[in-house]
Amino acid sequence: MKHRIVVLGAGYAGAYAAGNLARRLSPADTEITVVNAEPDFVQRLRLHQLAAGQEIAAPKLADVFKGTGIRLHLARVAAIDLERQAVATADGGSEIGYDTLLYTLGSAVAGHGVSGVAEHAFHVTSRPAALRLRARLDALDRQGEGGRVLVVGDGLTGIETATELAESRPGLSVTLVARGELGARLSAGARLHLRRACDRLGITVVEHTGVDAVEATRVLCADGTTLASDATVWTAGFAIHPIAAASGLEVTENGQIVVDRTMRSLSHPSVYAAGDSVHAVGDNGRPLPMSCASAGYTGRQAMKAIVGRLTGRKIANVKLDYVGNHISLGRHDGILQPVDGRGRAKANYLAGRNAARVKAGIVQLSLWTTSHPTFGLPKRRRDLAPAQQAFAVDRRAAA
Repeated sequence: MKHRIVVLGAGYAGAYAAGNLARRLSPADTEITVVNAEPDFVQRLRLHQLAAGQEIAAPKLADVFKGTGIRLHLARVAAIDLERQAVATADGGSEIGYDTLLYTLGSAVAGHGVSGVAEHAFHVTSRPAALRLRARLDALDRQGEGGRVLVVGDGLTGIETATELAESRPGLSVTLVARGELGARLSAGARLHLRRACDRLGITVVEHTGVDAVEATRVLCADGTTLASDATVWTAGFAIHPIAAASGLEVTENGQIVVDRTMRSLSHPSVYAAGDSVHAVGDNGRPLPMSCASAGYTGRQAMKAIVGRLTGRKIANVKLDYVGNHISLGRHDGILQPVDGRGRAKANYLAGRNAARVKAGIVQLSLWTTSHPTFGLPKRRRDLAPAQQAFAVDRRAAA
């Protein structure tokens, strides 16, 4: 009986790790199943572009995993039974048993308990959601009356969404609502560049403003004022998929899975986690932020740990660095903001067209490496260690 590896989620962390596991482990000893709700790889980094009306690549996962031997199961994950080591899916099919589980279900939009977010707000944390926003913006454009778009949240997603919409759809009026100062996490020079970019694109910035409620045609602010809106885009943070906590895995207050340095769950050793789902402490002693870069680091570390433990080899530590943020401000402008060991913005930064080119290159590289997860890897696959082979024999006898 083969050792069963199940990967939940095929985003930046899951797709890359799954392909690498398939290339490095012998198919005679292991079988790998990827469970994902969508048939395509979603470039979450570029969903604000999709909402703005641009077309972005969405490679079929069947093509991504072609020739790897990976089994692709298209369904939403409904539950995880940690005691029985089985995953239930929402398609009504049979359970998927595992010996090793890699959890990479990621994150979704966080409403923070604000009234009306679920009912009235749009977001860009999934492809269907981005397309829904796109359809709404198309309708506003057709009306030709200068529709009002309100982007709530001035994190990286909010900034990129507001600037992309303003550049791609100049007929719309775009307002960005910031809880504090616009670009507070950036250096002084980068903040000034961001403010000038918003002015150039005609974006109205409302700072030091909290939101208490979202309604169909307006937003109610904490100071009692109201902001009219024909489409409110909520970008005020991310929430972790609740299945991790519901299953009984040890998680942090925000739902991220608690792991050791190798991305192995502290409460359930047969489970690993990567991407937004994991509470990973970086080499600077601070939790890694939710980002594509962090997904790459943690996915690679989890993959190396799984291969190492199954084959009896030494587990190498992947560098877990947080070096900075890359922010697009439309298609021809951007900001690259390096940070220090404590995650604080350094005084130096890169902005303008060169920053936009670097950001575009990073996005293209992320797509390529995810779409070609086994490129450059040795063709020799490793057999399981004797102890793992004996475990498989014992499991077969018990069954």
